[in-house]
Order: sequence, then C-alpha cells, then structure tokens
Amino acid sequence: MLERYLIEHCSPTLASIKTANLFNMPYDSWEGLESQIESLTQQFAEKGISLSVVRKREGTALIYVYRRQKLKEDLARPGVAGFLEGCGYTDIDVDRAIKRLRMRLEKGEDFPHEIGLFLGYPLGDVRGFIENAGKNSKCAGCWKVYCNECETMKLFKKFRKCREIYLRLWQQGRPVRELAVAA
Repeated sequence: MLERYLIEHCSPTLASIKTANLFNMPYDSWEGLESQIESLTQQFAEKGISLSVVRKREGTALIYVYRRQKLKEDLARPGVAGFLEGCGYTDIDVDRAIKRLRMRLEKGEDFPHEIGLFLGYPLGDVRGFIENAGKNSKCAGCWKVYCNECETMKLFKKFRKCREIYLRLWQQGRPVRELAVAA
C-alpha cells in the first residue's frame, strides 16, 4: 500500500522534477509501516531520495519524501533563510531544518505554512499564502499561487502528467524503485 501512496502522491519527486511531497499514510501496525519505510529508504538512497515520518498520530503517519540535494538548494535560495529564521529555524542545514519542522508539526495545532518551502514551493507563494490567510490567490493546483501564474500552471500540468505516467507504469507491474530516477 505504501508504494501506491508513493506513486499517487510523490511521482514528481520520484521523477526528480519536484523537491518533495508529503502525504498521510494510514497504518494498522506502526512496526509494519516503519519496516516498509526503512526498506524503501534503503532502495532509494542511491537515487538521492529520502523518506521521513514528520508526524505520527494514532493510525496515521505524515510521510515526507524528498530529494536531499534539491532541498539543500531550495533552502539556500535568496530570502529563504531569513524567512525561516522568522519561523524559529536557527539553522537551514537540511537535517536540522527537518528536525525543527518535525517538532513544529508534532506540537502545533496549526499546520506550519513554511512547510511549502520544504516542498519546493516558491518563497513568494508561501509568503502570499501567509499574508493573505490562504485567500486571493491567482490560481491553485498543488499549492495556491500568488506569483508567476503562467509558469506555475505549466509546472502543475507537468506534475499531473508525471503522476498519470507513473501510475500507469506501476499498474503495469513496474516496481516503484525502478520508477525513481537518480538525480
């Protein structure tokens, strides 16, 4: 079941056209899910893909699937470190930043909107979402868009096409580890 969720929710990350994806995974056995995550983490390591549980609740886990190098580059973009500092991040090292995000997800009642930066969203769109309380976007797809509408709509279309292709290939028997490309 975890493979299906990866295909449905993370194809653009597996294809290396998006930094990261996030999804809720229901589970009956935490140990069983943890074992599946460990196995996939080992299979994807050589391709530069990491899986991390960033929040665990009774019967559901929020799983973050990301490309470490792309995330490192995204966190180094102009303005991102300062923005994250304003959200309580003292370091933009990938591991420490994810640890801080995990802490915010675990203890917070509200979803931390800076998570968009960890998913590869443009800083302008993350800021726009926060400043407008999620309203007044120019358009919406994988996220609400406040800047570069035309460019982002093309990107959303690319993500949808990728998901369709990956789902079809997976349904035809191609294993998810083969669908993941090296970056």
